[in-house]
Amino acid sequence: MTEKKLEKATVGGGCFWCIEAIFQQVKGVESVVSGYAGGEKDDPSYQEVCSGSTGHAEVVQVNFDPEVVSYRDILEIFWRSHDPTTLNRQGADVGTQYRSIILYHNDEQKDIANKFKAALNDSDVFFDPVVTEISKFDKFYPAEDYHQNYYKNNPNKPYCSYVIAPKVEKFEAIFKDKLK
Repeated sequence: MTEKKLEKATVGGGCFWCIEAIFQQVKGVESVVSGYAGGEKDDPSYQEVCSGSTGHAEVVQVNFDPEVVSYRDILEIFWRSHDPTTLNRQGADVGTQYRSIILYHNDEQKDIANKFKAALNDSDVFFDPVVTEISKFDKFYPAEDYHQNYYKNNPNKPYCSYVIAPKVEKFEAIFKDKLK
């Protein structure tokens, strides 16, 4: 039996709980880990990242099977799952730690992300320009255990009910063909 060759995508679009909940439902996604990337501090804590002093963003690292879901599909889901036109903000979450960011792992991902962003900005998909940062991946720091699988483990918490659930419902309606 041939072992699957998985690829990684690292993206951030506000609170990692929202993005994690969506990507966990995507066919071809093997795992999603919430964490921190894009900054300078080694092994940051949630409190340090929330302070805005580390340069890190809340991100998810998505391990996916490119035979089932393409990197371009991952980016389409990402861009339609948050507002990529607001700088350093998603809803009530404000600060650089909540910025829209793609951390590419190779030149092919960089090229796909840059071309996709340019196409979005050339179209009328969004009223405002896409401000998503596209940067080279360096290091990923998994978030504390209580952040992992947050929506699955806490569906009745107010943040999950009022913020995450509507995003998940929108995703499910738009991407029915991508659901596990």
